[in-house]
Amino acid sequence: MPLLEVEDLVVEFPTRRGRLVAVDRVSFTIEAGQVLGMVGESGAGKSLTGMAIIGLLEPPGRIAGGSIRLEGRRIDDLPPEAMRRIRGRKIGAIFQDPLTSLNPLLTIGRQLEETIRTHLDLDAGAARVRAIGLLREVGIPAPERRIDAFPHELSGGMRQRVVIALALAAEPALVVADEPTTALDVSIQAQIVQLLKRLCREHGTAVLLVTHDMGVIAETADRVAVLYAGRLVELGPVEAVIRRPRHPYTQGLMGAIPRIGARKGRLVQIEGSMPRLDAIPPGCAFHPRCPHAFARCRTERPELVTTGPAHRAACWRVEAGEGS
Repeated sequence: MPLLEVEDLVVEFPTRRGRLVAVDRVSFTIEAGQVLGMVGESGAGKSLTGMAIIGLLEPPGRIAGGSIRLEGRRIDDLPPEAMRRIRGRKIGAIFQDPLTSLNPLLTIGRQLEETIRTHLDLDAGAARVRAIGLLREVGIPAPERRIDAFPHELSGGMRQRVVIALALAAEPALVVADEPTTALDVSIQAQIVQLLKRLCREHGTAVLLVTHDMGVIAETADRVAVLYAGRLVELGPVEAVIRRPRHPYTQGLMGAIPRIGARKGRLVQIEGSMPRLDAIPPGCAFHPRCPHAFARCRTERPELVTTGPAHRAACWRVEAGEGS
């Protein structure tokens, strides 16, 4: 049984002019110890999917359909208090800006110790020992001294390591990491990516890694889910999706990445932009930007079809046996 099962998830925003569907029937699973990378442009629905799993959707956003199961137990319909107990204990979260995740008025040690004691049956002394151990595990030097520092006294990379330590404090089964490297220098990004991979391997933790950076996905993920306009358009092993993408949108994303040694005068560009939630076109949502669209694409929505071992794509050309 997969650790996390998301089936036909729908996230909507009710408005005076009707409902806006931001995540539209998205389904995927994550096994224990596996990293699923979720990629797409801004507005694709990546972060909303992560927030729905954590139970932190901002009103008026709400889950309007589908189900989310963690270790076989349904969690999307739990009361807020029951979900709060699961969040932190069973699900950890790492957000893009560590300054918004940390309380500037409390030392990092105090914040770690409070989290540990909330979810684990430890006294103050044992919680402090565990907090120091966590800081050491995420690569913070001299943790015995740094534990009494305030967030503003640490660099951006160090603060993000503290956020990762907080996410792991109660040994959760799943970590949702929403753009965890975006605000960091490239060299620090690489260190955080390696840290996530090591922790996943050593603890057996499943990770949903939300990002727009295909380089981070290639370096970190085991499987990739590609979202466009709230819909899942491709899902498969990272090697297959990167080396042989089947959906035109994924092909455009991969073609836009510069490669060392490649003799190309110009990178591939995806024309146009992501549609607004109140203007998602009928049929395949990508068809106005797709260079291969034909009549059926404009009227019928394609479903995910198998294109290889554990690899699926939602494209009429793929279903017809065309495409690369």
